[in-house]
Order: sequence, then C-alpha cells, then structure tokens
Amino acid sequence: MPQPILHTERLLLVPLADRHLELEVQLDSDPEVLRYIFGRGRSRDEVVASHAQRMALAAKVDGLGFWMAFGSADGARGSTPPAGEDEGEFIGLMMLPPAHGPDQPDDPTVAELGYRLLRRHWRKGLASEASRALLRHAFDGIGQRRVIAQTMAVNAGSRGVMEAVGMRYVRTFFPSWDDPLPGADLGEVEYEMTRETWAARSATAPRAD
Repeated sequence: MPQPILHTERLLLVPLADRHLELEVQLDSDPEVLRYIFGRGRSRDEVVASHAQRMALAAKVDGLGFWMAFGSADGARGSTPPAGEDEGEFIGLMMLPPAHGPDQPDDPTVAELGYRLLRRHWRKGLASEASRALLRHAFDGIGQRRVIAQTMAVNAGSRGVMEAVGMRYVRTFFPSWDDPLPGADLGEVEYEMTRETWAARSATAPRAD
C-alpha cells in the first residue's frame, strides 16, 4: 500500500514529497531542533542529501516512510488540499521508516518511530498526537510486528513522547562516536511497541485523536 494521508484532531500528515524540501531546510537549520541528533543546524546541501535518503528509505517497504505534519485548524477529516496547494501551517517531520542502522536487522516488519517539530510547536502534545496516528497506521494499517524508537538517554523530551504513547523501555546502549555530543556518555535508549501490546491497549483505551 502507498503511504496514506493521515488525520488527527489537530494535524494533517502528508507523505513527504520533493515539494516539501524547503520546509525540511527550515526545520533542520535550527540547532535546537537537532540538539540531540547532530548538535548543530544542517546546511542546505546536507538537507538535500538527507531528503534523498529519506525518499529512498520510504520506498523500501510499502506504507512506511516520512510524513510532513501541518496544522489542521478545523480538524476536518477528508478536507485534504490537492498536492501543490496550501497544506496549512507547517509543524514538523514525522517518521515511520523501516528500522535501520548498524544495530538493526533488515526486517521489513519492524519500523522506527521518530518526530522533529519546529521549536514554536514544542510542548503542545503534537508529537504524541502524531505518533499515535503513526502507531495505529503501523499496526492496524500495515500489520507491522514491532515499532521501535531511539534517542539519547539525556533527551527527556523525546523519551516523554515515547512513554506518553505507551512505548516500553527496552535497553540502553553505547554507540561509538567520532565526535560525541554532550551527554553521549550516558548512552542511547531504545523503546518499543509490539503488535500484541498495541492490540491490548487498543482493546481497552479510548481513541486519543
């Protein structure tokens, strides 16, 4: 299945496309947004290369990939503007590609959750709202076996989102870095949601968006 457009109460999640490149540049140029990822803002050339990598990764498993999040002021479902028209206020980049990285097996049934918001949209619950929609898509839409999320152990904000959506802490690990960021000595953490855990939560919890 192709990546669908997803809706939540406050957000419109549109599959990442080439027309979104300048918004990615805007997002990744803020060093605070990338504080726990690169420790600095990225140049336009770096974002162009990253965009190409994201598009290639999204093509590996049907239905997985990257979404650009826009504000949906009226919360109206089914009111998606045609491609190329104004999609609303840009919020950030939401990620659900196949799990990847040197310590991740090549398993198409495992996805990796991520989120990156413009600084002015922090602390509004939007990352959690989008993440719930992506988890629902992963398990109910695609039938993924497992979704993981990783961040620096010191990144309390990102860990709070993982916990808020019901992901479970799995491990702390210590990658080798040529130029480690402050706090890297405390390691990276991994959280997960399994299909079984999602099904159990869905059976007992009301919809959150």
